[in-house]
Amino acid sequence: MILLTGFEPFGGESFNPSWAAAQQAAASLTASGLPARALQLPVEFGTSADVLRRALATDPFDLVIAVGQAGGYGTLMLERVAINVDDALFPDNAGHSPVDEPVVAGAPAAYFSTLPIKACLQALQDAEIPARVSQSAGTYVCNHIFYALMNALADMPGVRGGFLHVPYSPEQVTDGKHPSMDVAQVARGLELMVRTSLATEKDLKLGAGTTH
Repeated sequence: MILLTGFEPFGGESFNPSWAAAQQAAASLTASGLPARALQLPVEFGTSADVLRRALATDPFDLVIAVGQAGGYGTLMLERVAINVDDALFPDNAGHSPVDEPVVAGAPAAYFSTLPIKACLQALQDAEIPARVSQSAGTYVCNHIFYALMNALADMPGVRGGFLHVPYSPEQVTDGKHPSMDVAQVARGLELMVRTSLATEKDLKLGAGTTH
C-alpha cells in the first residue's frame, strides 16, 4: 500500500495543488494495480503530524510520500533533509506560530529522505518534468510533516518515505509573476516517483548539489 499526503489550502488560498496531485496520483496508481491512498493534512503544527501518525497505524504501507506547495518555484523539488525545528514565518491555519521549537522533543536534529531521490530526479528529467533536489524544506508545516514522517518511519523498518514540494497551479497565478505547473503534470511526476521508488533498491550517484 502507498500513502500520498497533500495539504489543505492555506495563506488565504482556496486551492492547494499538493492535495489535488496526491488525489490524482493515488487514483491512477490504484487503477493500474498499485493500491494507493490519498490523505489530506491540515496546515497546522502538531495536528498535521497527529493525523499522519494515525494514518500510518491503519495500514501496512510500503511507501509514503508527503507533498506540499512551494509557491514561487517552477519545478518539482525533491527534499533531501528534514530538520527538527518549527520556526513559523506566519501563523498556520489554527493561528499557531511556533518559534524555534522542536518538531519532536529529544529526537535527532535531522533525518534524510529514504526515497531514492537521485533516481527519481533522473526519471523526472527523462520524462521532461522540471525537477531538482532541494536541500531544505523550510521551517513551516511542510518541514514539520516531513520530519514527523521520517521520525515515525524510523520505527517502521522497510517503509520508505520522503517529501515533495510542488509549484503553484496555473489557476493560482493571476498576476503572471510566479511560475506554475499543471496539476496533471505534478500528479504524473508524483506517480513516476512512486514507481521509481518501488523499483529502485540502491539510489543513483548523480550530481545534484548546490553551492548554498
